[in-house]
Amino acid sequence: MKPEELEIIDRYIKGTACDSEIKFVESLLVEGETNLYLRNCLEKDWNSFLDQNISSEADLSHLLDRIYHKIGMKETSRPLKPLQKMLLIYKKAAAVLLIPIVLAGLFFYSLQYDKEQNIEGESASTRIIAPMGSRVSFNLPDGTRGMLNSGSYLEYSAPFVSDRKVKLEGEAWLDISHDDEHPFQITTGSSVVRVLGTRFNISAYPAENYIEVVLDTGKVEYHSNISGESIILLPSERLVCHEGITSKSVVDPEKYNAWTEGKLIFRGDPMAEVVKRIERWYNVKIVIADKELEKYSFRATFQDDKLEDVLSFLSMTSPIRYEISSRKLLPDGTLEKQIVTIHKKNDSVNT
Repeated sequence: MKPEELEIIDRYIKGTACDSEIKFVESLLVEGETNLYLRNCLEKDWNSFLDQNISSEADLSHLLDRIYHKIGMKETSRPLKPLQKMLLIYKKAAAVLLIPIVLAGLFFYSLQYDKEQNIEGESASTRIIAPMGSRVSFNLPDGTRGMLNSGSYLEYSAPFVSDRKVKLEGEAWLDISHDDEHPFQITTGSSVVRVLGTRFNISAYPAENYIEVVLDTGKVEYHSNISGESIILLPSERLVCHEGITSKSVVDPEKYNAWTEGKLIFRGDPMAEVVKRIERWYNVKIVIADKELEKYSFRATFQDDKLEDVLSFLSMTSPIRYEISSRKLLPDGTLEKQIVTIHKKNDSVNT
């Protein structure tokens, strides 16, 4: 090769060649396969290069960058195949469609975040209901277990674990999860029952103007918001508040918890108490035709028995008879409750 061409190649290797010299060297390299003279010169120069003491720290990164650049230029200059063109079009279309989707997603997320932030400070109320003639088991967020009797409901607000307050109408059996720092509080009518960890039964149907608390284990405090009176209950004690008058007695808690197992237990209970519990249990209306019957008391245990069976047993153990009326259709399309009328057997009314 000519001396000036060798000087150009030398400058190319050192990275000091100008654009025209770079193009010249690259054109020589492209023709290397067919230019015999160039191949011989390159081979001779290469052997000479190997005989030299070349530092291993020579910086040849500019040559690598140049090669990558050329490869990239070659790739982009190649004509695309039909499938590649189609994919390229889909990529562009997807990019165009993706922009509004991403923007819409960000907008929706911001709305949801704002909504969650607004709701975070608000409390959500939950109500558990036991329809007439049914019993419903439940578990509260703090681990408290319980059961609602017929025609009852229990209401609480979230977050519940740190503020264990519930509202009750009707009858409930509760097994309170123990938490010294967060007492459990039940509000029913104008009364409040506070507990830490205990099992007890509470009955407070508004229509009866009657509150009853029977403690199985633990300790509870009953408080009247009207009188300001507070009473502590210990295991096997029963508190009754009727028309503002409060009394306390010792009882067998099993009798008052039996309904959770499908049992009706009467232990010398007066007619008024028996009628009240049968009405709730079977969702019926009972009419006592003779006031003298209110003096009667009953002792019996029933489990999953039909209403007729219960009434039949009571009539066999007491001087009473009963009549069950057919249910009537009301103007709103619903059926009225069955009405059971109880008479004395020596009543002037004949069967």
